[in-house]
Amino acid sequence: MLTILYALLFYGATVVLVAGVVFRIWQYSTTPAPLKIPTTPAPVTRGGVVMRFGREVVLFESLFKANKWIWLFGWIFHAGLLLVLMRHLRYFTEPVWSWVALMQPLGLYAGFAMVAGLLGLWARRIIVPRIRYISAPSDHLMLALIVGIGVSGLAMKYVARTDIVAAKAFILGLLYFDWQPIPADPVLLIHLALVAVLMIIFPVSKLLHAPGLFFSPSRNQADDARERRHVSPSWPASLPTGAGAKR
Repeated sequence: MLTILYALLFYGATVVLVAGVVFRIWQYSTTPAPLKIPTTPAPVTRGGVVMRFGREVVLFESLFKANKWIWLFGWIFHAGLLLVLMRHLRYFTEPVWSWVALMQPLGLYAGFAMVAGLLGLWARRIIVPRIRYISAPSDHLMLALIVGIGVSGLAMKYVARTDIVAAKAFILGLLYFDWQPIPADPVLLIHLALVAVLMIIFPVSKLLHAPGLFFSPSRNQADDARERRHVSPSWPASLPTGAGAKR
């Protein structure tokens, strides 16, 4: 019964995650953005926009300029999360890819970095008065959820070791629709349940800023308002473009 319950939970969570993210991306991509509103100083070419996005995604450039402490904890968390996700690829592949096997120790230490970054961001929402004022209960719940995932994952390594071979067999069984018994390890069950909850709430939470960043008009537009003007079909055809724009 435990295996069936978790198998159905993860199938449902996957459907919600994929369908929700696809729907949100469709909404973002079909929302009109006719006005030029790039955050200046902005690049004037599409190539420049790509370079700006690269710095934003990898280095969090705008956050670095705004607040160094938030940037530090945010970057540590996201970098640690990326390495942890890459490390977890060993549970979804057989045989394990060579580069995934080589990075296992690095991914393990990244788990500590991920939790440390999250705790720093959480402390900011409690300590800084203006941030505490605008923080909703959902903000704290999402941080608690991700911290719980990180802590339970580390606990399976350093506190209550679980049967990794059986856990991998269960995950591969989900992928190939060949269900295998899930280990009845309380820490593993908590960890997997928290991951499933995160997958379900991801499409309706602030965590959706990950794909949403690429659809932000203030970031994905070039500063070429003079070269590329928006002309509404309702403007009189006899008016010059400039006059119509002012009107």
